[in-house]
Amino acid sequence: MSLRPAAVLTAGALVAGAAIWATQLSAGAAEAAGGCRVNYSVTNAWQGGFGANVEITNLGDPVTAWSLRWTMAGGEAVTQAWGADVTLGSSEVTAKNLSYNGSVASGATVSFGFNGSLSGSATPVVPTSFTLNGTVCDGSTTSGGTSSGTTSGSTSGSTTGSTTGSTTSGTTSGSTSGSTSGSTTGGSTGGPTAPAGQGRQVEKLDRGVVSVRSGTGNLVSWRWLATDPGNVAFNVYRDGTKVNSSPLTGATNLLDGGASASASYTVRAVVDGAEQAASPASLALASGYRDVPISPPPGGSNASGSYTYEANDTSAGDLDGDGRYEFVVKWTPTDAKDNSQSGYTGNTIVDAYKLDGTRMWRIDLGRNIRSGAHYTQFQVYDGDGRAEVAMKTADGTVDGAGKVIGSASADHRNSSGYVLAGPEYLTIFDGQSGAALQTVNYEPPRGTVSSWGDNYGNRVDRFLAGTAYLDGQRPSLVMARGYYTRTVVTAWDWRDGKLTRRWTFDSNASGNSSYAGQGNHQLSVADVDADGKDEIVYGAMTLDDTGRGLWNTGQGHGDALHVGDLDPSHAGLEVFKVDEDGSKYADWVADARTGQILWSHASCGCDNGRGVSADIHAGSPGAESWSSAVSGLSDAKGRNIGRKPSSSNFVIWWDGDPVRELLDGTHIDKYGTSSDTRLLTASGVHSNNGTKANPALTADLFGDWREEAVWPTTDNRALRVYSSPNETSRRITTLMHDTQYRVAVAWQNTAYNQPPHPSFFLGDGMPTAPRPSVYTP
Repeated sequence: MSLRPAAVLTAGALVAGAAIWATQLSAGAAEAAGGCRVNYSVTNAWQGGFGANVEITNLGDPVTAWSLRWTMAGGEAVTQAWGADVTLGSSEVTAKNLSYNGSVASGATVSFGFNGSLSGSATPVVPTSFTLNGTVCDGSTTSGGTSSGTTSGSTSGSTTGSTTGSTTSGTTSGSTSGSTSGSTTGGSTGGPTAPAGQGRQVEKLDRGVVSVRSGTGNLVSWRWLATDPGNVAFNVYRDGTKVNSSPLTGATNLLDGGASASASYTVRAVVDGAEQAASPASLALASGYRDVPISPPPGGSNASGSYTYEANDTSAGDLDGDGRYEFVVKWTPTDAKDNSQSGYTGNTIVDAYKLDGTRMWRIDLGRNIRSGAHYTQFQVYDGDGRAEVAMKTADGTVDGAGKVIGSASADHRNSSGYVLAGPEYLTIFDGQSGAALQTVNYEPPRGTVSSWGDNYGNRVDRFLAGTAYLDGQRPSLVMARGYYTRTVVTAWDWRDGKLTRRWTFDSNASGNSSYAGQGNHQLSVADVDADGKDEIVYGAMTLDDTGRGLWNTGQGHGDALHVGDLDPSHAGLEVFKVDEDGSKYADWVADARTGQILWSHASCGCDNGRGVSADIHAGSPGAESWSSAVSGLSDAKGRNIGRKPSSSNFVIWWDGDPVRELLDGTHIDKYGTSSDTRLLTASGVHSNNGTKANPALTADLFGDWREEAVWPTTDNRALRVYSSPNETSRRITTLMHDTQYRVAVAWQNTAYNQPPHPSFFLGDGMPTAPRPSVYTP
């Protein structure tokens, strides 16, 4: 099993090689190689360390095992690796194949990557000589630069271009899907500057202490932050009295047996023997859940009849900068419509609430934003120390301070209830007050309605949204329109109080026509090519961080996709997707870097509407995948291993082990080979979005790394937040500091909601979880 780190790892996360690698190459197993070529690429660098990718091309006879040796000329040493068994802590390095990548045909290539430490050199020195299976490589030895300049690492396909007006620059190669070229324009990144080597900017969270009633005691749980030292320990205090006899160095939870349900807890970090300041007091879930009061907007009526409001999709962000999450709730009227349905709808309302139920603000999107799952995708994310909120607006939108955007009297609805005329805007709202900070024209404009695939307004108003680290350091906003036919995706930077367009991808542009019709009802964001910057996985296609097409499988539109380290034995990340077009594969898994389909199921001749990929069964390595129209449960290689789960909806980390549980409707189940076991039935709550039956939100909102589930109560007067009452022995950094997981929580509300996945494999048999390299504003 190989480990693919989510980002550059901190020194505190390093573990011994014996704990990482499950497969070792036996001595003397490698055949001699007649010749080889090595491309050694420094992919990024930071203070005291660097990341690199190594690609070996076999110029001799085929081999079934390989061993590559070289000397670090500048005293560097490997500290962590993936895709190979690599010597740690020495300038004399040997990299050996793993079980899945030992066979290399003549002319074929194999690659692996690693993080390293710097010694005497301020920058890594590229080795000039390599030996493969005892033979000196007689082909060319090439090298690449760092992330501040040029990154190379592939011999097929390239992307070239320039970026003006931003700090992002350079040339990236690594795609196997061909080459494109162009330029993009964006604004200055501005804002906080990352300390040297500190990776990506994330939220400055508090300890997130919670107390969940568990039997006759309380499960006290808290966050291990990515900004904590790797060796940090903790002391737990109940009502001011320390509970533990010695500092806790394991999992960040403690079962306090026999304690009162009303007990209050604080946690103190212990660093190098010194106890730090106390955390804020615990959040109590005395009944296993906590109700956060919310207030439904008043109902109304229109030409289609009367309506009331239901609490719908919800997101979380630190809106006031206190280190604790607040909730942003979308209220949908009971007459909300799918784009394919005609009729008037009530206004979409968006509220923000503190955990005590205090309403911070209310935004009324107005009559010119139609209500439904595909119209309003809202992003909540911290760009500068407090979270902002972004969404599409129009004439008559009223911000949280009572100010009208555009014309208050304009009514652009036609007789069928569609809004196919009038201006369209994108607005950034202040997270604390709800006030509009800046409004710009929505890109792209609707133009001619029929150019999107129909003339009545269905396809023109299919919107997606996300957040991505396109420059590798700070988050950018991604807004999109269309996926059945034309697809347009625009990236924006919010920097120093100004919104600036970074790039726009348009399937109508020259060279992009094959990307038309390849989008999903949902997107995902991940660093699929391991260059430190995020890509947009849009369905059957992926856009590079530069806004250019990276790959396209041609499998067309679908309703669900999952991106993560689904198969730890395969290098990098993978994509699992279900297809709507009955002439395409029913479902498939692809290499997230290249789009190469690794396995698939034949066409079902139907719309395969739902599918999930997650490690739900400890009986097979990696993630299992299943979908509505395919029989059985597939292992990480696509083999049918038995009974399909009872649901194909959401998943959640709930009990104490790293295997994920099933979430469907308002209950949580544990998968079993003969039947599922009910772990939680949430009472007095409702799921959202009809047959999709998803919760308002799932995320690692507080406590340790396990996830919370949020449902609205049946009367829509509270968000009921459930947290696991079970102990865990796993010590894992809060998932909200793994940026792939965190941006997934941000895009979870987009159209057909899907659960978040981290950038690393979290499941049965996992190695020590990586520690993200991040900084806070």
